[in-house]
Amino acid sequence: MGFGGSAQSMITILKNNKNMLSEIRNKKHSLTGYKTTDTEFKIGEASPQVLREIRERLQKEQRSKRRKILILFGLIMSLILSVFIYFY
Repeated sequence: MGFGGSAQSMITILKNNKNMLSEIRNKKHSLTGYKTTDTEFKIGEASPQVLREIRERLQKEQRSKRRKILILFGLIMSLILSVFIYFY
């Protein structure tokens, strides 16, 4: 039909994924398990003042991002509109 190469590639990828999944399952249930690093974090209590500062900083960053997106959107829309008006 003309798509034999792509179909065969898809079949090979699915077969390889299935084989990797069984290897992962075998490692998970082995005695040694996965070799991972220590991922525990020691997080202390945050005071209300610190939480308020973090909230204010995040809100300020979001306002800045939103403003940049709106300006970019406005510029793109005005460019599209001016091109549309010019050619039609």
